[in-house]
Amino acid sequence: MGYAQVELRPFEPVYILPSEYRSVLLIIPAYNEAECIASVVREARRTLAGADILVINDGSLDETADRASEAGAFVLSHPFNLGIGGTVQTGFKFALQRGYDYVVRMDGDGQHDPAYLDALLNIVRSGQADVAVGSRFLWGAGPKHLPPLRRLGIGLFAKEVSWLTHHPATDTTSGMAALNRRAITLLAGCMPQDYPEVESRILLHCAGLRVQEAPVRMRERLTGVSSIDSWRSLYYAVKVTVAVLLTAIKRRPVYRMELPNVRPSALRRAHP
Repeated sequence: MGYAQVELRPFEPVYILPSEYRSVLLIIPAYNEAECIASVVREARRTLAGADILVINDGSLDETADRASEAGAFVLSHPFNLGIGGTVQTGFKFALQRGYDYVVRMDGDGQHDPAYLDALLNIVRSGQADVAVGSRFLWGAGPKHLPPLRRLGIGLFAKEVSWLTHHPATDTTSGMAALNRRAITLLAGCMPQDYPEVESRILLHCAGLRVQEAPVRMRERLTGVSSIDSWRSLYYAVKVTVAVLLTAIKRRPVYRMELPNVRPSALRRAHP
């Protein structure tokens, strides 16, 4: 499994915002989401009123970047499509370079309800875990609209991660999460590509970081369709399963690196 290596130039400092969320960055990966990204940003703003919002435009062919900027988000645009792993890693690198203490993440297609972001963030802020992941399956059977093959793949990943980490996992493909500085540091340096959420669970475990799931509800996409159809879900299930097993077996030194107990940054970054 490959890893995205994204280099970003140092960012210029911006003004300080006196807010309980001044150390929080919400990252939203987006690809061709011009029809809904503005509403996603505005809804997230109402939930995390003072957090900075960064939309990573992954080489979109539409007006995703313009709509996100008009809605009040920071925007970073890739010159071409890197995929979800490279896009999320860009957000982590941005957060690390600018001194944010916490990152929360949600998708740009409207499926994630930002009302749950605060609960995820509170788990991490309180020290209960280094990463809090929103799970669709802690309420019960999970979303009914998931195709059978995709549901099968998600179940396979959950069992595999639970077995390898010795901790119960129910939703290892969820893109809704909150992370502290230690987790940001790790994943900014090494981020898996295909279904990065699955393999990231193994990386976090090998680095000694704690992951906790919390129940969330998902909605239907506001626009567009998923790029992962049923048969591609089956293909990724096999591909990612092999990659996760190799990651756990190799236990590369970078995964076992000593992550510093970083104190909250003295420099707070926010919108100008």
